[in-house]
Amino acid sequence: MNTVIAIIIILGALVFFHELGHLLLAKRAGILCREFAIGFGPKIYAFKKGETTYTIRLLPLGGFVRMAGEDPEGIELQPGYRVGLIFNEQGAVQKMVVNHKEKYDLQKVITIESADLEHKLELTGYETEDGERLTFNVDPKAIYVADHQEMQIAPYDRQFRSKTLTQRTLAIFAGPFMNIILAVVILIGYFLVSGVPTEEAKLGDLTPKGAAIQSHLQKGDRVLSVNDQKVSKWSELVSIIKENPGEELMFNVERDGKELKLPVTPGERKIEGKGTKEGFIGAYEATEFSVVESIKQGANQTWFMTKMIFKGLGELITGKQGFKQLSGPVGIYEYTNQAAAGGIPMLLRWAAALSINLAIFNLLPLPALDGGRLLFLGIEALRRKPVDPQKEGIVHFIGFALLMLLMLVVTWNDIHKFFLDKN
Repeated sequence: MNTVIAIIIILGALVFFHELGHLLLAKRAGILCREFAIGFGPKIYAFKKGETTYTIRLLPLGGFVRMAGEDPEGIELQPGYRVGLIFNEQGAVQKMVVNHKEKYDLQKVITIESADLEHKLELTGYETEDGERLTFNVDPKAIYVADHQEMQIAPYDRQFRSKTLTQRTLAIFAGPFMNIILAVVILIGYFLVSGVPTEEAKLGDLTPKGAAIQSHLQKGDRVLSVNDQKVSKWSELVSIIKENPGEELMFNVERDGKELKLPVTPGERKIEGKGTKEGFIGAYEATEFSVVESIKQGANQTWFMTKMIFKGLGELITGKQGFKQLSGPVGIYEYTNQAAAGGIPMLLRWAAALSINLAIFNLLPLPALDGGRLLFLGIEALRRKPVDPQKEGIVHFIGFALLMLLMLVVTWNDIHKFFLDKN
């Protein structure tokens, strides 16, 4: 149950900040954002603030910001429609009711001759067949009502497609960028909680029953040499230990101003994917608590994790790593379970890694992802005209279907990796 709660909190936060990036930059550009959603599928909670409806949906596998003009609007006032009108104080049309008109206190009912809800913001029609031709101005925030569902109209200048290439690019890129910023903040929190590594050859926390504690090493011991080989950095100490699995090593350590010599025999563990072994003693690097260093380390670790993810992607592309290395929802559950067992610091580190993964995955130039949309914007910049929206929509639809297929494949891989192959 703790793992489920941890996943809900972590994924919820990652998706929330990702979509928040889209929302903030879209609103800044003046785009009408109809919905801010966490999850997909049926709504389980919704409220409206300003022009935007905020929803939580049943399937917690992502989220979206529905911007006006990205998809067909679903607002149609065709000639011949009989429409009820309600006006604002300035005499402009504030509400247009298509059906169930008896439920509303209407001020006029007209038969539409023409309607321009994007540019001129005008309605033209007749109250009766023989009546006078009437033209009405439409409020830029007028509401269209059909089947008791209300939708605010989107004049052209409030639509995604009306904005400059730079504004649209920033609105799309802001989602992944927010995930990178979130990772930095999480890792700063991680180092504030767990401390910043000192890089000295000094022992921090020791694991129970590890070789270090069994050899009477203590937290705070400074390692001066191993087998008479001088050691000054933690990386040097780790290197020697890894190279000598199962071999007795003589540690010369400083403790409380005194030097001690202690024999230590590193344990052995297999190196995943290589079939060889490395040594370990069950000791962590000593840490110090510093706000400034935590900020530096948060940024440095984000950069390091980003490079490692790109390295992994490169190995997938070149074939050095197979697709069995990819993980989906089942893998995320298992890894979150392992991180939760390590306490809050490990969970923070895992959340940061997930946030960076989400950012990079979304920036891949694949249809239906932010990277795919940015690719189309890049093509538009080169052609100096946008790609046909209908064609782009078809490409994104096919891309989404392929992504769902990939999700099924990696989920099957996870089931084998964590359950079937272990039996």
